[in-house]
Amino acid sequence: MKKFRINKSPFLLTTIVGIIIIGILMALPTGYEDALIYQGTERAIGDVTAVDNSTIISSGLIQSGEQTCTMVVEDGIFKGQTIQGVNFLSGSLEKDKIFEVGDRALVTISHDGDTIKSVVMSDHYRLDKEMLLLAAFGIFLIIFAGKNGVQAIFSFIITVLAIWKILVPCYLKGYSPVWIGIAITLALTTIIIFFVYGAERRTVAAVLGSFLGIITTCILGILFTDLFKIHGAIMSNAESLIYSGYQNLNLTAIFMSSIFIGASGAMMDLSVDITSAISEVISKKPEMGWKEAMKSGLSVGRAAMGTMTTTLLLAYSGGYISLLMVFMAQGTPIDHILNYKYVSSEVLDTIVGSFGLVTVAPFTALVAGVLLTRKKKEKTDIK
Repeated sequence: MKKFRINKSPFLLTTIVGIIIIGILMALPTGYEDALIYQGTERAIGDVTAVDNSTIISSGLIQSGEQTCTMVVEDGIFKGQTIQGVNFLSGSLEKDKIFEVGDRALVTISHDGDTIKSVVMSDHYRLDKEMLLLAAFGIFLIIFAGKNGVQAIFSFIITVLAIWKILVPCYLKGYSPVWIGIAITLALTTIIIFFVYGAERRTVAAVLGSFLGIITTCILGILFTDLFKIHGAIMSNAESLIYSGYQNLNLTAIFMSSIFIGASGAMMDLSVDITSAISEVISKKPEMGWKEAMKSGLSVGRAAMGTMTTTLLLAYSGGYISLLMVFMAQGTPIDHILNYKYVSSEVLDTIVGSFGLVTVAPFTALVAGVLLTRKKKEKTDIK
């Protein structure tokens, strides 16, 4: 009787599990909370009331020097005080920012007791708008998806917390990136699919299908990263990490783990699609055998794979539009473009991820066909 209630009412169970997991992850320390560079400082919001651009040196689009801003502190121990902050300009359009009167800035105040020693302007304050955007997304999701929307929010929060609280600290501490990445990815896959179906056989089928694709992507990623002779420093900000005192990290292994982590979402999506399709077909035709059910799943998988592989391509290449424009503007030959290591790394991500998707489809169809038709058979036998 208890099993029947769990299967028929998964929302309460998944909600309780989600709250427990989020609570544990929130309480889990990363070990990097008290960074030395932020000791003796206060982070606050400053309302810019005046700016001094007299020391800024402009050369076309490039600006360097310093911008001095007068601000009123909105929060923290210096709330209400008028302070002057410095905005350092390095001549980088990517990193530099210019403040105007009326802007709100996130500032770091270095102080000794009540005495302010220096004020550095980190960036424009965006956290309020980010929270507004997230809240709007959450409300929109719940309105249109109902209980599934709530479960999707749980999945989103748990994924963010698991990456920030477990994955990143473990990588910084030098643990094996591939093994840690595999463990976190498989755990997240299980939890997220559990939120979709609850404690039942569809969860087992979708999880097993995803697992095979993730493991396949992991193996191929390791193999072809070596064959392509790609170093992990190809990743954005990897060199900054080395210069921050983490020169002993295995960047190449971290790059390998990023391949299957990045593709795991698409594999999970495909496995759930196939499992749901087979479940729906069996519910309409209970007498269906596992072979026929598997063929139905494969039909869905073939149709989905055509779009999923393109999804991976667009996801990985979307951030490289400006680079492709540079290549075309310079007339770079296509064979040179494809041979560059930063392009080869994206080719590796896309193709290896697609290999994983191709693996997911037949295996999920097989497992779901066997498990779900067996479930129907057991119910028939009981009757």
